[in-house]
Amino acid sequence: MSSSDNTRTVEVDGRTLTLSNLDKVLFPNGFTKGAVLDYYVRVAPVMLPHLAGRPVTLKRFPEGTSSEGFMEKNVPRHAPAWIRTAVLPRKGTGRGDRRSGRAGKDTTTFAVVDDLPTLVFMANLAAIELHTPMWRLGDDGRPLSPDLIVFDLDPGQPAGIAECGEVAIRLRQRLAAEGIDLLAKTSGSKGLQCYGYVASRGWTEGETTELAHAVAEELEREDRELVVSRMAKALRPGKVLIDWSQNNPAKTTVAPYSLRGLERPAVSTPVSWEEVSRAAAGQLDLLGLTPSEVLERVERLGDLFAPLLG
Repeated sequence: MSSSDNTRTVEVDGRTLTLSNLDKVLFPNGFTKGAVLDYYVRVAPVMLPHLAGRPVTLKRFPEGTSSEGFMEKNVPRHAPAWIRTAVLPRKGTGRGDRRSGRAGKDTTTFAVVDDLPTLVFMANLAAIELHTPMWRLGDDGRPLSPDLIVFDLDPGQPAGIAECGEVAIRLRQRLAAEGIDLLAKTSGSKGLQCYGYVASRGWTEGETTELAHAVAEELEREDRELVVSRMAKALRPGKVLIDWSQNNPAKTTVAPYSLRGLERPAVSTPVSWEEVSRAAAGQLDLLGLTPSEVLERVERLGDLFAPLLG
């Protein structure tokens, strides 16, 4: 390893990487880029399996989370050639990011974060957040059928994590009737996200979206004081939005174990149903789990999202 005042050259699993500005503060509480890199290296054994085979959309904060970050779909122009990429039609993947210019006008060139060197490279770009779709790429580089179904629970004030926990428990009971075992994680921000493994169903993205939409509407009909399935902001105060639309193949959710670009470093963290039940009862605040707390949890509990790997 060699270093200068501003850069450090390291070997990561046989790849040479130049890391820069490790002392740069990315979060107002003093959490630095070096600390971001350290967290991602340490959490990689449980995070990488959930990223593998999925095109990644980055949210980068080169000036720190006090400034506005930006989403980046196209792999950065200066990315090393050994990073795996996937060129996908822009239809169904968004409009891409003009900062890169790598992809053609009708395609987006995504990075696929399959290994530790790629994860470290992205973190060094101040890519604090990593977002992925509910499908993986096949050996031919084309999208497979969805392997996950997701419900993103977003509370409208004064609703909070307790109300999200209550809705998550109802979702779990409802999806059990479909033979789908839901798992929960914090969004890293205000709410919860519930995922189920559906790869064996061979469903199209339309079928997962249709089921998620139908279930969200059903729970809304059952309890209109608590649940809303429609996006209109005027409907959301005091209720929990079940965002079923994240199952659209063009959309992504924040990956398990990803940091969030907020005022304080918090992690989108898999949690147990016992913890969700305690949160619903007002006995546990699941929000704001920190990198150190998440690493301790992984050491103690392992990967609570492992069943989603098939």
